[in-house]
Amino acid sequence: MKKRLSGLIALIMMLSIFAQTAFPVSANEAAEDFKVIGLEASRDLFSMTEVRTVEVQADFGKIVDLTKLQWTFGGKSITEWRKWTSGNNYNGEPFISVKEAPHFVDGTTTVKATLEFGLLFNRENLSGVRTRYQPFIGDYELALVNPENKTKAAKTVTLNVYDQFLFYDQLKPEIDQIFAKAKADPDNNRYLEYQSLGKTVQGRDLHFVILAKDKKAVDKYLNETLPTALENPESLIEKLKTGTMGDYQVPVWMNNIHPDEAEGVDVSAELLKKFALEDEVTLKTGKGANEKTVSLDVDKVLDNVIFLYMFTNNPDGRVANTRANSNGFDLNRDNHYQTQVETQQVTQVIAKWTPLSFIDQHGYVSGFLIEPTTPPHNPNYEYDLLYHTMIDQANAMGQAGIGNSKLTSYFIPAETWADGWDDATPAYTPMYAMLHGSLGHTIEVPELSQNGYRAMEGAGLGAAHFVTENKDQLFKNQLEIFARGVKGEDNRAVDPYFINAKGESIGRVRGENANFFPDYYVIPVDEKEQKNSHEAYKMVQYLLRNGVKVEQTTKNIKVNGTMYPKGTFIVPMKQAKRGVANAMLHKGDNSSDWAAMYDPIVTNFPDLRGFDVQAIRIPDAFAKDTSRVEKVTLPTGQIVGNTPKQVLTNTNNDTIKLVNELLKHGLVVERATETKAGINRGDFIVNTKDLQSYGKNYYFEATPAGTTNQVKTEQLNLPKVAVTGSNQLNFSVRELGFNLVPQAEADVIISDSSSFNPNSISGKSFVGIGYSAVNAVRSSGALPGLAASRTAGGHEGLIKAVVNDHNLTSGYEKNELLYTTQGAWITSVPKDAEVLASFSDTDDFYVSGWWPKHENAQGQTLAITKNFEDATITLFANDLAFRGHTQYSYRFIANSIYASVGTEVMKNGKGKGKVTGKEVKAQNNIIEKSFFEKGRDREN
Repeated sequence: MKKRLSGLIALIMMLSIFAQTAFPVSANEAAEDFKVIGLEASRDLFSMTEVRTVEVQADFGKIVDLTKLQWTFGGKSITEWRKWTSGNNYNGEPFISVKEAPHFVDGTTTVKATLEFGLLFNRENLSGVRTRYQPFIGDYELALVNPENKTKAAKTVTLNVYDQFLFYDQLKPEIDQIFAKAKADPDNNRYLEYQSLGKTVQGRDLHFVILAKDKKAVDKYLNETLPTALENPESLIEKLKTGTMGDYQVPVWMNNIHPDEAEGVDVSAELLKKFALEDEVTLKTGKGANEKTVSLDVDKVLDNVIFLYMFTNNPDGRVANTRANSNGFDLNRDNHYQTQVETQQVTQVIAKWTPLSFIDQHGYVSGFLIEPTTPPHNPNYEYDLLYHTMIDQANAMGQAGIGNSKLTSYFIPAETWADGWDDATPAYTPMYAMLHGSLGHTIEVPELSQNGYRAMEGAGLGAAHFVTENKDQLFKNQLEIFARGVKGEDNRAVDPYFINAKGESIGRVRGENANFFPDYYVIPVDEKEQKNSHEAYKMVQYLLRNGVKVEQTTKNIKVNGTMYPKGTFIVPMKQAKRGVANAMLHKGDNSSDWAAMYDPIVTNFPDLRGFDVQAIRIPDAFAKDTSRVEKVTLPTGQIVGNTPKQVLTNTNNDTIKLVNELLKHGLVVERATETKAGINRGDFIVNTKDLQSYGKNYYFEATPAGTTNQVKTEQLNLPKVAVTGSNQLNFSVRELGFNLVPQAEADVIISDSSSFNPNSISGKSFVGIGYSAVNAVRSSGALPGLAASRTAGGHEGLIKAVVNDHNLTSGYEKNELLYTTQGAWITSVPKDAEVLASFSDTDDFYVSGWWPKHENAQGQTLAITKNFEDATITLFANDLAFRGHTQYSYRFIANSIYASVGTEVMKNGKGKGKVTGKEVKAQNNIIEKSFFEKGRDREN
């Protein structure tokens, strides 16, 4: 058994643990000079999750006093090793016990004994203490010590959580060792390829391995089979029907995304080893009378399957033993949003390979859970072509899982539960893969243990066996999914699977349309039809990265009375990957009738990222005069004219980043505080020469400004921002380029937490986001008259909102679509507070999502601001930075920050000092009288 940790690392970790636990550091014989002899042991690997005994023996060369012999483990008496009880307390029963005392063997000088290594945490399942076990993993000296003659019989043994656990730093050496053994075997001609898919936030490699019968199989799949499947799937369906398909392989993808749900990482390593090195792999399926043994001929398996091993999408989490990545994001809620570098890189490769079977390995729900899921289902899945084979594969994996472990049962949510474990969102890795036609399964083992590992390993073997035995039918179903896309067919066979909470079939929600899918999505880039070209181009990058075909007009084309200029992006929906495109561009459905949902379901990039898209329902409207887009480069801003100053519109997040870049370099940035002379309130005025120096890598919309003396402005200082609360809020504020500082040093505090101290905001601005922050302010009594209500946390939706004209709402229109996962609203507004935004009072204010009783929010207040002594408190009842996806709302945050650091500029260009809260309110009142009634809807 190779070493689990280097000696230095092991020593540091053990000393750390000793400092925190009841284990004293023993000043015993280990510190003295002892003669060391060999200790023979029947095993040298011990598990924290499985009781094991070991027979040991040693020849001391003479008769010794057996009563004086002492046992040590890791240099400490075994009496000091006691089981965990609670907290940092290890004061329970002995962890290591003597089952057979030392005794001589047949009159010789050889001493023999038996020890039992019990359960360090007094349980087999460590899922409840998963943050505690890793420091104990390592190599230890097991010794039988004779203090009389200073002799000890010693052997190095390993303690692990389960036998196969690997730290992240051990994973690549393990992969390399497998590769080396395969290469050293002259009879092993299997193809192995290692790739790093990229780097994590902290710079670690995303390890990925391809295993196939040979390189030809990989090349044929990627260059022949898959391209034909996506462009002309019916030709392959015909070959399957006639038996002329010939030799081909399909990909099976093994995945882990929550590395603290540890077994998945190690099972992939073990399955790679088995299928790369062995000729035959044996597994048991079923229990009792149903138990049988199955032998997998590995060469036969590789005649049918290409294995893809994504050991973990989150290496930083594997190192830290956390579910989240180092930005604090759960990556299994980011496969659709793709705000994190890890998901961007992994999903791109999923799209490239389009696996037939996708297995995501998790833990630890109660019971051995294997998907498919409960309703409601995402309407972009071709569910009739997925469901039944997913059920069959789930059963194959479940039977193999219980056959390979002590578990006696498994369950499938689709057959067991009514709701609450759905696949309505493509946030999860298997659900994202299902949009590509994959059989997507989350597997949840119920234990972090040796037993849980064995169940997961069995499930992986069961999946490989199932695909091998049913390849043609499974691939035909995937081809049928692609064929529907290519033909633009909305097959009604899916409708029975899309039901309401009463169990009634509602099908895909088509409204007055015959086809759920439009013929095209148009993503304009001209300023007349597109409010944010930067986000439009980012969406095209996203679609291309995710395997969606995008085209661009080569001439001006008029459709439905709208002239689309040359260069307009077109997403033709007659394509195999239409489900991916529609899942991200569609407004979404209202699923509020369901009693439970597992996670938010609104994706809707146009409204949550803030760009324009049009669905076109005219067949062949763009059949001509378009060209395929292979790659796009994000646009950058263009300076207009040669005036001394430029006006930057406050319409996109990249401009906010640019402003912060200029401020960090000590350059002058003014912000308009009124709308006048062609300049809108909230626009930024900068020196042209500064823009030339620092604006090259940013997108901005500029107009020349000869003079701004007629417009009231404030000069911005570099904001010092403190963020309290969620990692996602911290990430979003950093993404905008703001300088984050401790709370005591801040000009403005941005918070979505439930903590608020009025005494801590003197001279600052406080921006509270979400129900917890609003309620914390209410509870503090700082704003008498403030009250809020909610249905429940997690209730989410895209809603119609009315946005009032104010410095803090600059760049937004009167009527907007905003987002929330808070299920909350403000019911009572304090005296003299200004309402920034409200839920629309129309009956159709709720657009999509899952929010039971959302009607209670109709017409209610969404956001307010009020002066508080020498501070300003601004509160939003909804989300502004949810999982880094609601980027259209980021400028509410930026506006609030800039309002706290502006210095009013006099007409002679000199400032009169930082504007106080009272002065800001007085200024705002004057401006409101002049401009509130004008409205600021964008002209089309």
